[in-house]
Amino acid sequence: MVRFAPLIPPGEVLDLACGSGRHARLLAALGHPVLAVDRDEAALASARGAGIETLCFDLERGEPWPFAPRRFAGIVVTNYLHRPLFPGLLESIAPGGMLIYETFAAGNERFGRPARAEFLLGRGELLDLLRAADWQVAAFEDGQVSHPRPAVIQRICALRRPAAASEWAELET
Repeated sequence: MVRFAPLIPPGEVLDLACGSGRHARLLAALGHPVLAVDRDEAALASARGAGIETLCFDLERGEPWPFAPRRFAGIVVTNYLHRPLFPGLLESIAPGGMLIYETFAAGNERFGRPARAEFLLGRGELLDLLRAADWQVAAFEDGQVSHPRPAVIQRICALRRPAAASEWAELET
């Protein structure tokens, strides 16, 4: 997160399944207004701070994506996977906005939790999700890490291309 967060353009950032808010605080320190969302009210209490709005919401209770038609300059997700959220999540990133996503992948069961397939990304799953023409992948990693503990993870940093070619050219300069 520290490596990619500075790439998020100015504007509001959604920290989805934020836990105690360590990434929300980083993003706020970088000058972004942050909406930190989690279903755990106690964790959200730790996330509150200057520049951070919190929302207690269970993303898995089967309700429609709660942020439509809102658009964010960036969305960050770490250590969380609920595939039904992908369409709404991707649609909520503004053209020129950034997605930073990192979570556990197949093979992690060797190291402990999560170990169930529904909580583990398949090989290259995040990359396949963003192969559409309106995404530019800045970085993708899929493999084993040793820090903060041994795990198998995938992470991606991708920019949603602006709708007009002229807007894309402006971002590249």
